[in-house]
Amino acid sequence: MSSISIVGGGMVGASLALALQAGAKAAGWQINLIEAQPPKDGGYQPSYDARSTALSQGSARLFAQLGIWDRLAERVEPIAHIHVSDQGQPGVTRLAAHDEGVPALGYVVENTWLGEVLLQALDTAVVHWLAPMQVIAADARAGGYDLTLKSDSGEQQLTTDLLVIADGGRSGLLDSLGVHRQQQRYGQTAIIANITSSKGHKGVAYERFTPNGPLALLPLSEQRSALVWTMPEEQSDAVMALPDDKFLQQLQQAFGYRLGGLTRVGERHAYPLSLIEAAEQVRPHMVALGNAAHSLHPIAGQGFNLSLRDTMALAEHLLAAAERGQNPGDLALLQAYWQQQQRDQQLTVAFSDRLTRLFSNRQPVLTAGRNLGLLGLDLMPPFKHMLARQAMGLKI
Repeated sequence: MSSISIVGGGMVGASLALALQAGAKAAGWQINLIEAQPPKDGGYQPSYDARSTALSQGSARLFAQLGIWDRLAERVEPIAHIHVSDQGQPGVTRLAAHDEGVPALGYVVENTWLGEVLLQALDTAVVHWLAPMQVIAADARAGGYDLTLKSDSGEQQLTTDLLVIADGGRSGLLDSLGVHRQQQRYGQTAIIANITSSKGHKGVAYERFTPNGPLALLPLSEQRSALVWTMPEEQSDAVMALPDDKFLQQLQQAFGYRLGGLTRVGERHAYPLSLIEAAEQVRPHMVALGNAAHSLHPIAGQGFNLSLRDTMALAEHLLAAAERGQNPGDLALLQAYWQQQQRDQQLTVAFSDRLTRLFSNRQPVLTAGRNLGLLGLDLMPPFKHMLARQAMGLKI
């Protein structure tokens, strides 16, 4: 019996397990989902401070293929419009779902809800949930890997035909295997929080480019907005230390009054930002997936959506292997997956990186050029349509 071990039971790892489970059951494969954090008790609990993820229209369609979109949609907030502007400049671009012929340009979902829906959909007869459990060693052998797992009750051994590493952008497991990751620091920190405003968001996602870096406010349930505010690293500590009223004043000054007055801020988190790419995403019997493979700047909202497309492509190749009776860790199989996804990854990484660098630069020539670009996009529907398709994760 073949086995696949997925290290990381978060949104990417659980999505892969769900995509594989029907085919794995038919083929007699076993899936191990290994997660360092203990499973939460008591089910989904709404929280003002819940972290969230922007799902593209393409990701919504992929979750529909997995059979969970109807359940997921009970607690997502549609993005009906996207408003892109540059602080102190006239250039503005507006995107609208009805212009693109879609029900929404994207959706914002709380991570805890997405995680619960994914885990509830897993078939425990096929997917073995090992948590809390850490992989402390992975040793390559002929035909797969020998894993050493550690929990509160001690250590145990596990052999696997395919090791999928989806344990995040700081993957210690990839480091232990000698997989080099290229890192380009942006010199920026992202401050993440939920915001309440007097007017509410009305389904509009705002991308605002300021002298200190990009700022986004995405629509959340109960008329909250999810804030992603990037700024130079040397400024972030002082902003994080501000009391709530002073923090809201500075944010109001940077964002403006399109949402009315900003009245409440929840718990804040700060993250230094880098573009990180694994030099190797596949080896014999090993795949890096999600942030372990590529970690992007959050302002373009492309990271998880790219990872989900990778996940579904990998599942497609593995399910085809199951039908052929092929070992899931076969290098030719994994290379075929990588070759299929390489262009999508390159285009998405370039789109996210160039957008970040373009709108974090205050040189007068670039400022004038990008404002002409924003104005031009609003006046030229074909180009705006191409931008919308890229943002929605759909083929151009």
